[in-house]
Amino acid sequence: MNDAHVLAYYADDPTRSYQLIQWLEALEVLHAHHHVAIVVRDAEVAVIVGGHTSLPVHLAQTFPELTELYASLDAKVVLYCNNSPLNFQSLVDGRKLHVHINHGESDKQSMASNNSKAYDRVFVAGQAAVQRYLDGLLDFDASRLVRIGRPQLDLRPDRLIAPTTRRTVLYAPTWEGDAEYNDYTSVDTIGPDIVRRILAVPDVRVVYKPHPKVTTSLTPAIRSGHLEILDLVDAAAAREPDAGHTSVVTGNILAVMPDCDAMVTDVSSVGLDWLYLCTDKPIVITDRHRDADRFRDEVPVSRCADVIDESTVAGLTDLLSTRLWHDELHLDRLGMRHYYFGGVQVGDSTTRFLEAVTELVRLRDRLIAAKLHGDAITA
Repeated sequence: MNDAHVLAYYADDPTRSYQLIQWLEALEVLHAHHHVAIVVRDAEVAVIVGGHTSLPVHLAQTFPELTELYASLDAKVVLYCNNSPLNFQSLVDGRKLHVHINHGESDKQSMASNNSKAYDRVFVAGQAAVQRYLDGLLDFDASRLVRIGRPQLDLRPDRLIAPTTRRTVLYAPTWEGDAEYNDYTSVDTIGPDIVRRILAVPDVRVVYKPHPKVTTSLTPAIRSGHLEILDLVDAAAAREPDAGHTSVVTGNILAVMPDCDAMVTDVSSVGLDWLYLCTDKPIVITDRHRDADRFRDEVPVSRCADVIDESTVAGLTDLLSTRLWHDELHLDRLGMRHYYFGGVQVGDSTTRFLEAVTELVRLRDRLIAAKLHGDAITA
């Protein structure tokens, strides 16, 4: 137990456990180089995460239990996939280096949080994320940012939908966020209209893959929109049993993307994952707040995508029909992919992740040794 040199810390409830789960395969690769353990604060989360990984999972429900656990482990680096308020109980430990790795790359405002100033390092995908921090925060030390790409995109999960001769359009909306400023979902505004317009495209298959928290939302309008979308897809599948229309409410969206020809999504990590993996395929992004100038400035990926809102969703059928036949934005997406992810290719992000963690493990040991000998050391 005491040889876990890297800890992945998750302090939230089960509804957000996907944030950690998406990192597990990368952490298992890291485990071959530095022993990794998972630390969670909720008993149900411990069961969920334990069902997804062979890595050791430690439960510390109280702060005294956490400090006792940390005292028993020879951990050097702690990784955080979100900004839970309970992260600060872990950050109390001053003999470890603390690294924010986030759970995706997106243009949501929450992606550049003042909370990031609490960590020794912040792993980001590329230049777009760096610029997001510089633009969004005051007096932020950009030297803490480490560009690693996105290791999850190196993985090739088993496919979740069957192949088809039809052109497949994926509708993948995000959830409503924790506050209005961070609400980018289209589920409660134009979600059902989006699905109707996709279904009207000739020779199409529609795949609905919502954010995990859409399926568990207690917000009445979100729940109503989600259920209406499910009904629309089910009805279409009944009318055209050979079409393959389907809703995929669980599982990894990265396992859905390879079999799709275009995607409609909101501002979220999903759009950027598509940009990386499916650069040669069209993308449509929704603008919930209907502010085109602000949207273009704050959501750079929109410059290589088509954008729709409540006033333009009626034209989605024609738009998709045109883009599936003649994609005018391919070259723009190539340039934007480089802006978000740099020049990384499949496999590079995992290598960068391993190298960045290894460097911090070594740095931590040097810092501890220097303290013991009263020496000064710089990173």
